[in-house]
Amino acid sequence: MEQYTNFAKVYDLFMDNVPYDKWIEQIKDILHKENIFDGLICDLGCGTGTITEGLSNIGYDMIGIDNSYDMLDIAMEKKYASGNDILYLCQDMREFELYGTVRAVISRCDSLNYIQSLSELKEVFSLVNNYLDPKGVFIFDMNTIHKYQDILGENTFAEVREQASFIWENTYDIEERINEYDLNLFIRLEDDTYKRFEERHVQRAYTFDEIVSAIESSKMSLERYMDADTYGEISENTERILFIAREKGK
Repeated sequence: MEQYTNFAKVYDLFMDNVPYDKWIEQIKDILHKENIFDGLICDLGCGTGTITEGLSNIGYDMIGIDNSYDMLDIAMEKKYASGNDILYLCQDMREFELYGTVRAVISRCDSLNYIQSLSELKEVFSLVNNYLDPKGVFIFDMNTIHKYQDILGENTFAEVREQASFIWENTYDIEERINEYDLNLFIRLEDDTYKRFEERHVQRAYTFDEIVSAIESSKMSLERYMDADTYGEISENTERILFIAREKGK
């Protein structure tokens, strides 16, 4: 089963609890501290383009990359509605290509957890480094082992809306640190009936040291990190870590 096909139709509906405005403001603050007030920014794993649009609205020239045509269809609808000049590319982040370098790369909402091996994560980070301007920054988050093992793993979540409903079942392999999401979607059609769709999503949890090793192997330097929800120090209860890495000279 492909990921983010039918789910794309209702993705924004079920993500309305995500503090995108807060994230966009935080990204802007980080960029400003790095003296990046304008120029090209790449949103890696951009999904339906909510963050991409937000950064475009405050003056950045945006490129959005995602491997789901369906998610990018929604992003394009937003682009036409806003009139923002955003370039969207349907590419796998493990082998993405840009036409030149960018001042920063961002990747939020645990997109990088979809990379299922450390060697592939290192490949992604190497590509990021390759396309960063000298001393450019990489801002990304990743879910923690704690989140998969203690919050998501072996649990089932469900939500009912008028337009759509879902049942989300999680299976977590502690040894492999792989979490499988079995997603059953019930989407309302024009004739007021509901149609069932199924998707399977697979993500991997990485240790903090593994993520640091991926940054260092790509020739970037880790500048700082924080709890992505509290913006404070990370702890055993941290569910998502926000990292800021820098290109340090190719």
